[in-house]
Amino acid sequence: MKVAILCGGKGTRMREETEYKPKPLVEIGGMPILWHIMKTYSYYGFNDFVLCLGYKGNMIKDYFMNFEWFANDFTLHMGKGKGEVTTHAHAMENWNITFADTGEDTDTGGRVKKIEKYIDDDVFFLTYGDGLADVNISNLLSYHHSKNKIATVTGTRPQFRFGVLEVEESGIATSFAEKPSTDGLINGGFYVLNSEIFSYLLENSNFERDALPKVAKEKELAVYEHRGFWKAIDTYKEVEAVNEQWNLNNRPWVVWEDDEV
Repeated sequence: MKVAILCGGKGTRMREETEYKPKPLVEIGGMPILWHIMKTYSYYGFNDFVLCLGYKGNMIKDYFMNFEWFANDFTLHMGKGKGEVTTHAHAMENWNITFADTGEDTDTGGRVKKIEKYIDDDVFFLTYGDGLADVNISNLLSYHHSKNKIATVTGTRPQFRFGVLEVEESGIATSFAEKPSTDGLINGGFYVLNSEIFSYLLENSNFERDALPKVAKEKELAVYEHRGFWKAIDTYKEVEAVNEQWNLNNRPWVVWEDDEV
């Protein structure tokens, strides 16, 4: 079963990092966001990935082609060693990765449409290359099958970025809540999709604005509510905040074994 990850956006709200690298390669705890996402799926036994590449996609190819050297300490034996390398690492990831060039300016629906030829099962996962969560992927998949719909989206209730004030007409506050959770569910990504979804996609379409409303109108969109940790990393401040969490050993999205980190 394939896991498709959207990796092609330009990340313009994170220009401090994305001027030099694609957003999925921005590091959290010394490893790319993309690696963290793939580790989550791998923990649940899903190791076949399709990366929908676009902006600076060759850097993502290069990272994984040289993953052993980028991700680990190693010793280079020069002289009589003739350039031999010893890697000081845990076992390599058991991943199969398809790198699909989907165009630098292609919208999300078009990116998904362009990987149709790589999806050889009736059901596949889709997510974004910039979000961290402790979603139970196995439960998500079981929920999708139980609803028997074309698509399932993970819904979450994130906190507001700032404190929320309720104010009387007189200008006096009646309440103040520091970063409360929203009452409604929002799209948290982490989709499960039937292959029928491709019939809703065009090569110039947006997945969220074009395909999902059509599927929902036909009552073919299920919602899996996730009450745990979820974080979209859109800005440089959010990169700094998640790295601070990492440094404080506050890593709720790390569902895999701690000794692998």
